[in-house]
Amino acid sequence: MRFMMMVKSSEEAEAGVLPSEAELSEMGAFNEQLMKAGLMLAGEGLQGSSKGARVRISGKKTTILDGPFVEAKELLAGYWVIRADSKEQALDWAKRVPFREGALEVRPLYEPEDFGGEPASAENPQPAPARKPGTRRFMCLLKADKNTEAGMPANEQLLVEMGGLMEEVTRRGALLAGDGLKPTSRGARVHYSGSMRSVVDGPFTESKELIAGYTVLQSESLAEAVEFSRRMLDIHMRGTGIEEGEVEVRQVFELEDFPVGDAEKPEGWRKQELAFRDRTAG
Repeated sequence: MRFMMMVKSSEEAEAGVLPSEAELSEMGAFNEQLMKAGLMLAGEGLQGSSKGARVRISGKKTTILDGPFVEAKELLAGYWVIRADSKEQALDWAKRVPFREGALEVRPLYEPEDFGGEPASAENPQPAPARKPGTRRFMCLLKADKNTEAGMPANEQLLVEMGGLMEEVTRRGALLAGDGLKPTSRGARVHYSGSMRSVVDGPFTESKELIAGYTVLQSESLAEAVEFSRRMLDIHMRGTGIEEGEVEVRQVFELEDFPVGDAEKPEGWRKQELAFRDRTAG
């Protein structure tokens, strides 16, 4: 099973305050533990919402809203995708994240067999597409609605049209990752306070701020990612019959976004991150 661990944002993250060298090293060590256990599939940080946008469709009206957005605690600051045998194992790893404050939401991802397909091979995962020079990565977050939270299965029209869109961006070499998240009734949240860890099981009620799916693209501009999001949202809404929907587009941190500081060690977090990216690139 695959799980997504979503890091809730904070006022500091939204203000663009970068983690300290010590915090980055701690996170690198945690990522190394996940990799040694054979569980880590992906993990990234998201830049503040000031570098993002939202696409909203209500009826026949489409609105593009530029960030920043004010509800910091409901925004995402980063994520991991891990492979675990159970929700309990995923939560056990979530509790080990070296956070001192904040919250993290753990949700299972849909698998091909949930839609009648063949199970994905854990031994031979597909390598990520090559990065294109001059591009940035953007994460397009499809917001939840009453149908996704109810676990309503996708109809044939939705699967065919969404598959066609994903095939198009795959041919262009733009698609890096993408999955649907199962309802929050199947998930949980871990809250951090010093050394204390508490777990709250779903479902959660604030459906407009919950995530139902995500796509990671490499593109030359935010505008290009926004246009993809508009098309994705249109397909989702027509396929599920909802009248209002939203996709949030967020820029993913790149290594060059973190300046090299005096305290940084050559064998530190940056070297670990490069090694991880080399491994996941196949």
